[in-house]
Amino acid sequence: MRPTEAALRAFILTRLPADPAHDISHVERVVANARLIAAAEGADLAVVIPAAWLHDCVSYPKNHPDRARSSRDAAALAVDWLREQGTSSNLLPAIGHAIEAHSFSAGITAETLEAKVVQDADRLEALGAIGIARCLMVGGALGRPLYHTDDPFCASREPDDQRFTIDHFYRKLFHVGETLHTDAAKREAAERIEFMRAFLAQLGTETAHKPEADG
Repeated sequence: MRPTEAALRAFILTRLPADPAHDISHVERVVANARLIAAAEGADLAVVIPAAWLHDCVSYPKNHPDRARSSRDAAALAVDWLREQGTSSNLLPAIGHAIEAHSFSAGITAETLEAKVVQDADRLEALGAIGIARCLMVGGALGRPLYHTDDPFCASREPDDQRFTIDHFYRKLFHVGETLHTDAAKREAAERIEFMRAFLAQLGTETAHKPEADG
């Protein structure tokens, strides 16, 4: 016997940080992404779904010294809780690996199809309209200016996303598609990145600057 999705949702609600970029709507979108990708790729939902629900059960802030440990600590907590809920011991290592491997900052290679699905599902959250909104929320929470007033789109300087929020597009977000594993996620990422480039083009119009065509 394993916990229902209602039980998974109830548990993660007790664990989420006070961070609007990692709230319950983020988790629900990751679960939805993971379900779609898993169906397209033939991944095991018994691993994918609990891992997607619980991937952020420990999530330290981006400026926290233990940020890179978030996914490892989340995996440990999730596996302990799932064991208590009666999840088969045969599933726990795969679920734990999918959780610990989802994070950029952890630098853990996704070794299984299920881990690749969860990682892709979470990384899609960095792209498209949701990706833009989350990027702006995080930048605002950290007190960073929106853009460099003389060179908003990094035309003649290296991106510095520790100082300017829009620089994060060039430092990281436009490269997310290169890290995806599954064809389903890659197709979705291409559409979302196109939307992000349109957003920057409009921002360029409104700020009298022109973004670089290739990002």
